[in-house]
Amino acid sequence: MTTPAFLDVSRRQFFRQSGLGLGSMALGSMLARDLPAAAALAGPRPHFAPKAKHIIYLHMIGAPSQLDLFDYKPLLQKMDGQTCPAELTKGKRFAFIGGEMKLAGTEFQFQRHGQSGLELSELLPHLGTVADDICVVKSLHTNEINHAPAQMFLHTGFGQGGRPSLGAWVTYGLGTENRDLPAYVVLQSGPPGGAGSTLWSTGFLPSVYQGIPFRGSGEPVLFLGNPPGQSTKDRRHVLDAVKSLNEQQLDIVGDPEIATRISQYEMAYRMQTSVPELMDITRENQATLDMYGAQPGKASFANNCLLARRLIERGVRMVQLFDSDWDHHGGLKRALTTKAKDVDQPMAALVRDLKQRGLLDETLVIWGGEFGRTPLRQGANGDGVKTSPGRDHHKDAYTMWMAGGGTKPGTVYGKTDDFGFNIAENPVHTHDLNATVLNLLGLDHERLTFRYQGRDFRLTDVHGELVPGILG
Repeated sequence: MTTPAFLDVSRRQFFRQSGLGLGSMALGSMLARDLPAAAALAGPRPHFAPKAKHIIYLHMIGAPSQLDLFDYKPLLQKMDGQTCPAELTKGKRFAFIGGEMKLAGTEFQFQRHGQSGLELSELLPHLGTVADDICVVKSLHTNEINHAPAQMFLHTGFGQGGRPSLGAWVTYGLGTENRDLPAYVVLQSGPPGGAGSTLWSTGFLPSVYQGIPFRGSGEPVLFLGNPPGQSTKDRRHVLDAVKSLNEQQLDIVGDPEIATRISQYEMAYRMQTSVPELMDITRENQATLDMYGAQPGKASFANNCLLARRLIERGVRMVQLFDSDWDHHGGLKRALTTKAKDVDQPMAALVRDLKQRGLLDETLVIWGGEFGRTPLRQGANGDGVKTSPGRDHHKDAYTMWMAGGGTKPGTVYGKTDDFGFNIAENPVHTHDLNATVLNLLGLDHERLTFRYQGRDFRLTDVHGELVPGILG
C-alpha cells in the first residue's frame, strides 16, 4: 500500500515547511519574555499573589558563629571553659573537633535593640538600628556538616552538584522585568565558596536561568566590551551575522539552548550600555555612599550591597552576594570582629535604604551561612588548631535573618537550648526555609517543578513546609 504524500513527511519537515519551526517558536517565546511590557503576559506567572518581587540574598561563606552574633546563652557563659557533659554531645557529629571537649561562651557583650528588644552582639551595632525591621530565625538546621555540601544543600536543596540553584528556580518560575540586564546577578567579595559556581548554576534547567557574575572592579562582565579596534557598529554587524546562522541551526534542530545563545548575545549587546551605568556608584550622592561605607572603584561587600539596591531598582529579579572568610576554627575573636565590621554597616544600610525608597516591602533580604558553630571550644584541645580558640561546624542549630518581602518585622522565631546544641522550639529545616521563600514570591514549592530524566524535580526535593511564624 502506498503511503499518502501528506503522511510521508517528518514532523521536523512539516514544521520547517509550514514556517513554524520548533526553533522559531522557542526563540519567539524566549525573546518575548525578555521584553518588559510582555513579561506579565508572555512570561511565567506566580501561582498566587506574591508579597515579594525580588530577592537580595547575602550569603556568608564559611558559616558565621550564631553564638557570638545572635544567640546569647547565659548558662553557656557561666560554664565557659568547663568540660562539656557527655550527654550533650552523645550522638552528635563534628567535622574536626575531638579530644576533651570544653564549653565555650562568647567573648563579646550582647545588648537589646529597638522596640522589639532584639538581642545582638556588640559586633553588630548598625544592624541594631534596624532591629525592628528584621526577622531573626534562630532554629535553622540542615543535613550537611561540611561547607561545600552544606552550601549546595542550602542553595539547591541537594548536597551534591547538578541541581538548579534557588536563583535559577526563581527566574524559571517568574521570568524577568528587565530586558537590558540579566534576571539573576551574582556579586562576590572574596574568593568563591567550596561549592563554587554550583551555587548559581542552572543545573538541568535551561541555561537562560544561569546567574551572571558581575565584578566589582575592572571590566564588570568579562568580554563585554568591544575588542580593540572594533566599534559598536562593527559589533552589531557581527552579531547580526551570527544570529542569522544560529537561527538557521535552531530551525533545523530545535535545540532551546541555541535560542538561549541568541538571547544572551543580544542581552550582552544591550548590557554594553546598561552595565557601565549601573556599576558607576559615583552617581550616588555622598550621603548614600557614606551610609553604606561604599568606596567607588573598590571591590567590597559595601559596594556590592549598594549595587544590589541599584540592580533591584532596575527590575533584576534575584541578586546574590557571596562574602568569604567566615570559617573560624581558630582565631575567632579577631577574625569575627573583622568580618562583622565588613558587613554590619552595609547590610544595615541596605535594609534602611530599601525602606526609605519604598522597595523593602517588595524585596526579600536574606542573610546567613550554610550552617552554624558549636558551643565547644576548638583550638585548645590538641586538635591541630594552634591559634586562639574558634568553633567547629554545627548543622543542628543556627541562625539567619530576613527582612522585607512579606516577612514579620521585629520578630525572633525559634529557640535553641541553653547551650545552643539543639533546637528547643519551632525547628526550621533548610527545605522549610526555601519553601517559605518561594511562597513569599507567589510560588508553590510543590508545583514549581521541572521534568528531568523521567522525574519531576523541585527545589525542596520531596520535603518542605511553610513557616507561618515568619510571615507578616
